[in-house]
Amino acid sequence: MLTKLLSRETCAKCRLCCIFDHYDVWETPVLSQNIKETAEKILPDAEFISKGTRSYLFRIREFDEDDLFRCPLLDPQKGCMLGTEKPFDCQIWPFRIMELDGRQAITIAPICDAMMAQPIGTLLSFLKEGLADTIFDYAAENPDVVKPYDSMYPVLLWKDKNF
Repeated sequence: MLTKLLSRETCAKCRLCCIFDHYDVWETPVLSQNIKETAEKILPDAEFISKGTRSYLFRIREFDEDDLFRCPLLDPQKGCMLGTEKPFDCQIWPFRIMELDGRQAITIAPICDAMMAQPIGTLLSFLKEGLADTIFDYAAENPDVVKPYDSMYPVLLWKDKNF
């Protein structure tokens, strides 16, 4: 979804979006029922917890020796075991849909160096070409993907603002 801004090679080298520490474990992807079922086939021992009414998160039992939680679907050699059928959170990362004071905003994760190196105008143009509508529409149908606002994430666009 973001290949116009980020090459697959750049993402494959980094994989930072698939690894979480105690601070950013709230960033783990929200799984739809379909993606949860696919994950269960790939990882029969995986455990899930419900988030909201129709969404799931991986249950995190423990962190690894580096005090990190790695997405169970991350294959160290091949990348995401879901291929192109990733959770929406993963498809749009490092963009995030967050809520602040009852308003939704598209933000960007500041830890993605490749995206943060882009001019703000490039990011805004890309969002305005249709991705912003896709994100806000998906959030309207799947409110469990909306995360509480974190002040470390710069706001790029507010919902219902004229482009």
